[in-house]
Formats: sequence, structure tokens, C-alpha cells
Amino acid sequence: MSNRRDFLKKVGLASLATSVSASTLWSKSFSEINKALIPSLIPPPGDDFWAWVRTNYTVSSNLLNLNNGGVSPQPKFVQEAFFRYTEMANEAPSYYLWRILEEGKDAVRTKLANLCGASDTEIAINRNATEALDTVIHGIELKKGDEVVLSKYDYPRMLSAWKTREKREGIVLKWVDFDFPENDEQKIADKYTSLFTNKTKVVHITHLINWAGQIVPVKKIAAVAKQKGIKTLVDAAHSFAHIQFDVKDWDIDYMGTSLHKWLCCPFGTGMLYIRKEEIPNIKTFFSEDLAMDQGSIKRFEELGTRASTAELAIGEAIDFHLAIGAERKQQRLYELKKYWVDQVKSHPRVKILTPESSALSGALGLVCIEGIEASDIDTYLMSEHHIHVVGIKYEKVNGIRVTPNVYTSLDDLDRFSKALLLLCDKK
Repeated sequence: MSNRRDFLKKVGLASLATSVSASTLWSKSFSEINKALIPSLIPPPGDDFWAWVRTNYTVSSNLLNLNNGGVSPQPKFVQEAFFRYTEMANEAPSYYLWRILEEGKDAVRTKLANLCGASDTEIAINRNATEALDTVIHGIELKKGDEVVLSKYDYPRMLSAWKTREKREGIVLKWVDFDFPENDEQKIADKYTSLFTNKTKVVHITHLINWAGQIVPVKKIAAVAKQKGIKTLVDAAHSFAHIQFDVKDWDIDYMGTSLHKWLCCPFGTGMLYIRKEEIPNIKTFFSEDLAMDQGSIKRFEELGTRASTAELAIGEAIDFHLAIGAERKQQRLYELKKYWVDQVKSHPRVKILTPESSALSGALGLVCIEGIEASDIDTYLMSEHHIHVVGIKYEKVNGIRVTPNVYTSLDDLDRFSKALLLLCDKK
């Protein structure tokens, strides 16, 4: 009893700890427990807002993290939820994991569906974008000679999955190339649609390209694909909870994303969307329950015992995201990118490969310095200034990707910009 009271006090719920007995609290359903333990999120008004957001993260005050595009930290609110569910599960794992906490996944599924404009019957919770997208890539029926249109700048794990099918089954991969930054939506769309033929069965689109921060106009491409009977698969790993979109408005068939990026969920959480009519057409590559309805999205969650405590804390991450507001968050992320870009872009050695337009970019920015390799910029910033970015040398890209998040301050970006300009001025 005292252990649970100490825990509740630690998360700021002392009054609840003293007024509700342990046996009463932990015997309730998941929804009742969740409602009792989660404090309300009420952001302050005015200029204090982004300072309030920052205080909700436990990020380092010494190391400046500008690689949130790889994986983002979780707000304290989410960490506390994860720890709470983990402590609860450890009291009797098979009981709490399978009988109590499991019921909470449907509520999480509904919240995720609402964020992307889908039905909760079209959302599967999994581990990351790779698992979600590879489920479709390996599960969709294709035969020798069928064509798939994709980009050289799609994520490597997805490319390797398609290349595996090309090698094994003789499908044909047709490649879109880019010269970043691409600033014309229609020309971008035409790069994809010009490759469509009567043999094209799938178009694979990365909504926000991780190498350079380029947004691809999914809706324009999907509309042409729909007319030609081509299925559309979207990689939204870097755009979900970053750039607002609606899968029904896009009119796509499949979408996968990681939730530990811009939604700031526990590490190793992801989501798969499949249009309801398409669910029976995708084969699973895990051992599914043969008695389960082939039209059920839950077929793609049959992984045995899984990290339910992390999956349940997705709900709290969504609450935090909504407390900020999706539109305000997208605008802030774009403005953070623009803030540092405006400070460095006029230097003669600097080249920005990310579009300036808010319609074609968000938080991710790719900057190159003439005469300096990406890896050397990365090393310099870490060793000399304790700034963490990611150096990228891939295809025609040779620079560093800079990805702030909502907790990043303008002072942080001043620090980064000054460090980058110092390097530019070195011989």
C-alpha cells in the first residue's frame, strides 16, 4: 500500500493516493484506472506556452539534440504513464497484461484513428513504420512483370523489401529521382504519374522524405493512381503528428508510421492503416489466428506477448499532442526550421536542400557546406559544440539533417547557427 501511495505522490496525485485504497484502484477496469490516474493537461496562456512545453520534457541541458527526426523524447506525462502501466503489470503480468490492460488498446486505436481520419477498424498498433510498411509490401499480391513505382529516396528498409520481391518474384521496380529542393507540387506529382503504365499495381510514396525534409503531394499522386486502378502505399514515418493530413481525404489504400518520432510515444511503437476493403487482400507474415475474421485489422497484431505497457502510453502521447494542438504544432515546427535556415542561408558556402515553402516542408532541414563532408560537419558540431545532428551522404545528398522539436528553444537554434557559421568561415 505505501509503495503505491509513494508512486502516486511522485506523479503529483497525493490526494488520490490517500483517498483510494490499492485494492479498490487496481481492481477496476483499464478505463476507470486511466481516468483516475491521469491529471488534466492545461497549458498556460500567452507567451509562456512554449516554455511550458519545454518543461514537460526531460531533455539534456548540456547536449543539444537536433536529431528528433530519428527518434523523439517522450514528455514526462508519457514517461510517467509508461512507468505506471509497467509497475501495474509487474504485480501479476498474465492477469494485468492480458485481462486488464489489453482492453485499453481499443481506446488507443480509436485515438489514433481520429488523428489520421480513419476508422478504428482500419488501424493496427505495431512496433514501427518498417513493420507496418513491410507488412503491406510483403503481403500484397503481385506476380512476375507487375510494376511498382517508388523513389530512390524512400527509406532503405522499404527499398530492401521491394528489392527482395523483385529478386524472388520478378516484379519490376520503376524509380523516381529528385533534385532537392523540389518546389513545384505538380512537377513532383508528374515524376510519379509519368511512370504509370497498365502494368503498374502499386505506387509507394514517402510523404516527407527523411533525407531532405521534402514533402511529396500524396493527394495529387493518389488521385491519378485511383483512376488507373493502382494501389497507393504511403510512408508517413516523418509526417504523422507533424504535418496534418487525413487518409480519407488522400483516398489512399495503405499507410504506415512510427509513433516514437513526432507523436513522442514510447520507443518501439508504430501504426498501420489499411483501407477496410483492402484488409482481406493483405496476407500476414506472422502466425495469425486462423479463426479470426479475415476482414479484421487485428490480424496484423498477432505477435504473441508484446509491449502493451508502451502501447497503452500512446494514449497519453496523443493527449499531449492535442494539448499543444495539431495546427499550432505544425506551424511551430516549420517556424523553428525557418528560424535557423534564415540565419545561415546567405553564407556563400551554405546550400539548403529543403524547400522554403511551408506547403512542402516542416521541421526537417538539410544543409550542406561547400567543400566539407557531411560526416565532418556532424563530428565538428558534436566534438566542438555538443550539438547532435545526423550527417547524410546518400545519392545526391551530402550534408546534415537538422530536426528540432517542440521543446527546442530559439536560443538553442541560435547556438546551432553560430556554430555552423564558425565552421563555414574556417579555411
